[in-house]
Amino acid sequence: MQGPLSTRRGALLYLIAWLYLGMALGVVCAALAHTRLVNGLVFALPTTPAYGIAAGFSTYYLCRANPLGTRPAPLIIVMLAAAAILAGFMWLAVLQGWNELCQGLGVAWAGVPVGTELSALLFALGALLYGLLAAINYLAIEAGRARNAERHALEARVAAQEAELRMLRTQIDPHFLFNSLNSISALTSQDPRAARDMTLQLASFCRHSLGLAGQDKVTLEQEMTLIRHFLAIEKVRFGARLVTEEALEKGALACLVPPMIIQPLVENAVKHGIGQLPEGGLLLVAAWREGRGAATRLRITVSNAVDEHANSGGAGGIGLANVRQRLACAYPNAATIAWKREDGTFTVDIALPGETKES
Repeated sequence: MQGPLSTRRGALLYLIAWLYLGMALGVVCAALAHTRLVNGLVFALPTTPAYGIAAGFSTYYLCRANPLGTRPAPLIIVMLAAAAILAGFMWLAVLQGWNELCQGLGVAWAGVPVGTELSALLFALGALLYGLLAAINYLAIEAGRARNAERHALEARVAAQEAELRMLRTQIDPHFLFNSLNSISALTSQDPRAARDMTLQLASFCRHSLGLAGQDKVTLEQEMTLIRHFLAIEKVRFGARLVTEEALEKGALACLVPPMIIQPLVENAVKHGIGQLPEGGLLLVAAWREGRGAATRLRITVSNAVDEHANSGGAGGIGLANVRQRLACAYPNAATIAWKREDGTFTVDIALPGETKES
């Protein structure tokens, strides 16, 4: 059940607060009525928590039925003022009835003389407490509404990011497939056996990529399996011109990455870097972890030889733009990508959170 007593902990704290208020009111009543403290406590302590529970439920449902913004503010103020005055009179009537019942017991420690001053105080206190509870309920309702709006906005943003990620991932598969089919077509007349080997490697690559297509994150080891299939396809075309190396830290292989996040970089390195060199060159993929605990970062670099006189050496195609957008969607403000070209080498450096399945 919703409201002020929606949880056991909340109900206990609410009851304790009203018990303390009842004890304080009992002390004040004893002083104003010039009677003993025990009489004041017997008069105020049982009825104050009961009023707190009744007023709490009343204000909660009244505020829920009349949320801010749905009706004119003056009308809500007048309605709450009338409800507070009515609650004050009802509490005063309950206190007086309880006092008469206690006095009827004929014992010295029960009942207090309720004069005009004490009655006015009790009525005013009841009305003020009702108004305070209404204000607290309105604050809680508006805070809950703000949290819900924030949650809905976050859900919408996440849904938009997931849609963008799916769109970006679908750009990669046709792009790579078309390039591979063009290569197979070129090899068909020049080297039928190489074309056949390349077709088989492409089939293996597609099987593995389809197995990972439905996952948001894969391990770096799984990603590298795809990279090796891709490079096997390219080696059929380039032969000894394409030299590959890996420098993979063991701990980095368990880290999670978006699927096919490295493949576009490797494809660009082959097509726009090594593919432009008559003598070919080296392509290096390295990965390692930095830091510890929650601050662990995964670093991935893809380096390739380039023509020093050419304008591009791995920066062409959709590869870098696609990877940058996917990283921004998957790790908002938590991943970076940078590239540089020097000494005949083009290097792309990626840094992202070092997440694992365990973490």
